[in-house]
Amino acid sequence: MFDSEEDSAFVILTPPMFHHYGYREPASYGKKNGVWYASPGNQGWGTGSRLSRKPSVTEVDNMPSGSLKPSAGRVIRIINSHDHSVQCRVLLNLRTSQPFEEVLEDLGQVLKMIGAKKMYTSSGQEVRSFSQLRNEFAEVDTFYLSNTPSLPVGALGPGVIPPSPARRSRSRLGGSVPDDLSKTARQRARSKSRPRVLYAPENELVRASSDYPLLDAMKEEPTRITIRGLRRTFYPPVHHPPVDNSPPDKKLSLFWVHGYRGIDSKRNLWVLPSGELLYYVAAVAVLYDREEEAQRHYTGHTEDIMCMEVHPSRELVGSGQRAGRDRKSQAHVRIWSTESLQTLYVFGMGELDSGVIAVAFSQLNGGSYILAVDAGRESILSVWQWQWGHLLGKVATLQEGIWGATFHPLDDNLLITHGKGHLAFWHRRKDGFFEKTDIIKPPSRTFVTCVQFEPDGDVITADSDGFITIYSVDADGAYFVRMEFEAHNKAIACLVMLSEGTLISGGEKDRKIAAWDSLQNYKRITDIKLPESAGGVRSIYPQRPGRNDGNIYVGTTRNNILEGSLQRRFNQVIFGHGKQLWALAAHPDDEVFATGGHDKYVALWRRHKLIWTSSVGYEIISLAFHPYGAALAAGSSEGHLVVINAENGATMLTIRVCGSPLNCVEFNQVGDMIAIGSQNGSIYLFRVSRDGFSYKKINKIRGSQPLTHLDWSSEGNFLQTVTIDFDLLFWDVKSLSPEKSPIAMKDVKWMTNNSTVGFLVAGMWNNRYYATPANTIIATASRTVAQDLIVSGDNDGYLRLFRYPCITPRAEFTEAKVYSGTLACVKFLYGNHSLVTVGGTDASLMIWELTEE
Repeated sequence: MFDSEEDSAFVILTPPMFHHYGYREPASYGKKNGVWYASPGNQGWGTGSRLSRKPSVTEVDNMPSGSLKPSAGRVIRIINSHDHSVQCRVLLNLRTSQPFEEVLEDLGQVLKMIGAKKMYTSSGQEVRSFSQLRNEFAEVDTFYLSNTPSLPVGALGPGVIPPSPARRSRSRLGGSVPDDLSKTARQRARSKSRPRVLYAPENELVRASSDYPLLDAMKEEPTRITIRGLRRTFYPPVHHPPVDNSPPDKKLSLFWVHGYRGIDSKRNLWVLPSGELLYYVAAVAVLYDREEEAQRHYTGHTEDIMCMEVHPSRELVGSGQRAGRDRKSQAHVRIWSTESLQTLYVFGMGELDSGVIAVAFSQLNGGSYILAVDAGRESILSVWQWQWGHLLGKVATLQEGIWGATFHPLDDNLLITHGKGHLAFWHRRKDGFFEKTDIIKPPSRTFVTCVQFEPDGDVITADSDGFITIYSVDADGAYFVRMEFEAHNKAIACLVMLSEGTLISGGEKDRKIAAWDSLQNYKRITDIKLPESAGGVRSIYPQRPGRNDGNIYVGTTRNNILEGSLQRRFNQVIFGHGKQLWALAAHPDDEVFATGGHDKYVALWRRHKLIWTSSVGYEIISLAFHPYGAALAAGSSEGHLVVINAENGATMLTIRVCGSPLNCVEFNQVGDMIAIGSQNGSIYLFRVSRDGFSYKKINKIRGSQPLTHLDWSSEGNFLQTVTIDFDLLFWDVKSLSPEKSPIAMKDVKWMTNNSTVGFLVAGMWNNRYYATPANTIIATASRTVAQDLIVSGDNDGYLRLFRYPCITPRAEFTEAKVYSGTLACVKFLYGNHSLVTVGGTDASLMIWELTEE
């Protein structure tokens, strides 16, 4: 850092072997490709210490001229021939193998001059080679650059007329390259990617009236990362905070989980003796206390929980997970305590294949046995004595589409599996072998969705056609159909036998809950239909197990949990988006956030409280708050922009923008313009007024690649976007055109950091501490307002917190993993004390707190 604002540094184009000023050569300074930069670890000029202070102008000017070797490099002043107020000093490498013409282009970019072609002395003589700089013009320290074929009269000042460039001048020493220099140049490998001189924004160019007419320049080289086999280059800004690879002093602590997994799950809702609701979302088991408005979370799983069962004591839980991509995420079953949330036993590592689709405890022996069904091709059924981790026996069922399995309540060695065209009994012998009895003879089109039992052991099944079937056993031990009746229109999702003999069934398609009297030949007692907005029935559990009050909890296919009874209406306890959830926006000045999903709902939340939900009629995939916080802009998958009143959720305006999905929407800092990035690759710009409730289309900037993330510059003149192929593109809002030079944009300050690629976030890619660095794809990112932390979410469901900037692959982090698929979006909430994540395909929504390490 400089001692004062008047301190300046010069642009450096020097090689590592440049022994100027009599100082010892830094070990890792720069590259050998003509344009040189100091590596971040060698910014000191001394021999023993790393000085953080850059060399000032005084230090450069006061150094003895004899210490600078003409054959190695020299300091010159360059001036824009079209605008003499734009000038700076540079340190040139005269031994570079880079063509002289390319060096002129680099120097031109320093002066904000595109395509510099010629260099002249103050007397008008043209400079054509490094040899001339080294010999013929060794005493000249000021040169003019021009981007025109010839220098116009007066470009070098009044009365200076450039000579005719008819003949190339020769140097006084013959113009030949020394043998040792030629040998060095031949040995030096050319870089395939030529880093160019990096220049500052126009307001940072020093004018002639300044006391120090110099340009502060970066000494870092561009960062190159490989994403999906393609190499991408990102250029360093002139100024950025120092690199700190240490992990942040904050850790991620899960605070709240919204929603319920009913969209693709089954038998996943229980009530514990404490009165807490138990269910799971993604890889988290949630224990929700309604009276205290509090949640506890079991986070021992590393991938999505696929099945769960409560131990007969109701103090333990067995849960099975799917398999991930690394060894730490193998499919297995965990036994854990509902009181302490401690993991007691883990088994199945290496034994189970792609996941666990069913678990169940035995009933008679105190729940000492647990069964697990593998989700692999052979659908292996295994029985374990879980306290010891002993495998008692296993058998390949070879059944496709197994939906569930359970122990018979009166025989711990009798197991039942059911599913698509399948209902079978498995008797486990003492030698570990299984004897199979098919109750439904294959082939059959019947899909058995759930199994229950009568007190005497008779089996009750429900199927996808809406029928309930009761099987009894004869004197020879053979099962036969005692009765069968149609209970629902199409699929029945669950059956629950209450203690007084009432059977409750829930329909997935017809949304009906019906009660049947098992003591009176299953006579229908009553039924009730859930509202369409709630969805179909997924799981049912009594609110007070063992009591006959008829109050039940219902988990629905739209990820909601309701409470009520068949004698009264049902009330919503937990709201969750019913389909994929990708859109997320944080309020600018309050701990409020909004979500939008494919279920065509937009919801507003205050941490763990739901404020309102609104049906907007379109699948929402992007959201943004207006800077004043009163309006909410939502982009749909059909190309509509929906403007919502953030106070009450009312739809105020709907605009047809285009026919492609609107993947990203963002307001500029003052809120008078909104940019919309589309799947068709174009950016649509609208003028905004009336605090975000009035929109007028300005124009669009045409592009070709689908856009996924978008950021405004702080001044509102530029945009940066990320494409579906992870290219970083820049756009000029004033000229309505793409900015083709990424170097020109390197010093632009960005209001947010939604973009997942760039120089200041390059350390999130190919990080050396990842389990699979090359395969990790960063799907979302968010930066704090204080610009000290950045959080990322990847395609494997990892949530990682870094210090900002995150530049090198050695950057350490704190992480959490509760998702299996892509972590769709993450945002810091106002105050930067917490953040929100959404899980995309599983529609999960979670709030995390940043706590002290």
